[in-house]
Amino acid sequence: MLARDDQNPPRRTPLYALHISLGGKMVPFAGYEMPVQYPAGVLKEHLHTRASAGLFDVSHMGQIALRPKSGRIEDAAKALERLVPQDIVAIPQGRQRYAQFTNSDGGILDDLMVANFGDHLFLVVNAACKAEDEAHLRAHLSDDCIIDSLGDRALIALQGPKAEAVLAKLCPETPSLKFMDAGPRKVDGLDCFVSRSGYTGEDGFEISVPAADAERLAKTLLADSDVLPIGLGARDSLRLEAGLCLYGHDIDTATTPVEAALEWSVQKSRRTGGARAGGFPGADKILGHFDRGAARRRVGLKAEGRAPVREGAALFADTTASEPIGKVTSGGFGPSLNAPVAMGYVPAALSALGTIVYAEVRGQRLPLAIAAMPFVKNTYKR
Repeated sequence: MLARDDQNPPRRTPLYALHISLGGKMVPFAGYEMPVQYPAGVLKEHLHTRASAGLFDVSHMGQIALRPKSGRIEDAAKALERLVPQDIVAIPQGRQRYAQFTNSDGGILDDLMVANFGDHLFLVVNAACKAEDEAHLRAHLSDDCIIDSLGDRALIALQGPKAEAVLAKLCPETPSLKFMDAGPRKVDGLDCFVSRSGYTGEDGFEISVPAADAERLAKTLLADSDVLPIGLGARDSLRLEAGLCLYGHDIDTATTPVEAALEWSVQKSRRTGGARAGGFPGADKILGHFDRGAARRRVGLKAEGRAPVREGAALFADTTASEPIGKVTSGGFGPSLNAPVAMGYVPAALSALGTIVYAEVRGQRLPLAIAAMPFVKNTYKR
């Protein structure tokens, strides 16, 4: 049961009643009541998503439209580039890109998805940060853009190898979409925004749907025998196996994209030479990390034994060292691997694959090997 807080009661997504009817175990998360699991349990939900298709309620995420006052989409893109280190101008219509809001010290305020819908940019931001993100956009981009918070829309994710076949029954264009395609689509006759993306490492889709129609669409998808509802527990274990960052844990305001091993997300046009290099908050520090390297790095960690190493565990260079060299930021059991996996930060000098570090767990030093990520091969349709 949730603790009652009459001053700050948790919010509910448009699918709350459906979660209750499906036997969802509700917990507080990012200011919302969200299902952590259903009667099948986290393990079965995780494995079902890897083998078939899982439906996730991610309506707690923020959805924002940036509409250029000039009517030219490139003006909205150039404006957004003042806040992120990514090349937004180069995103073609019908595509999306992963990005980060950075601060003046190069840290990450939030990570987000940015799609080009032709006449405006569509942003999806993290639930815990969405109020601050919207305020950030209004403070810096209001001269160039109209900023619309799309609070009248829900967001659901259909993930897994059978997701395409399931969604194609309701949206015939589905098979033609490639990874990171995004745009308006009709789904079961509803005006939706569909992207071929997700947070599990599996092929799949995120579907923005009018809030009033969300329950009907979710029920239609769940009526397919290949689809199960999936809670936050399996969502977390799936993204950990996929090596994907969780904001506030693996990345935060004190972590640069280079430290977080997210260099791939910063295009060459924003970091070397030309007229559009730099110009975003913290550029000097972030570009310095590109040039000279960062002192620490996010790495994958695999335990030799069966005991999971959890978030917050201190990491040491050997079994006798008194000072930690880093810490675990995400950790747990990987059901697809039948073994524990983790992520954390270590000195760059100790980040080579195969290097052994030690996590302190209940007074013992457990060996962990620096491992390649993702832990489970992704199945995106490219």
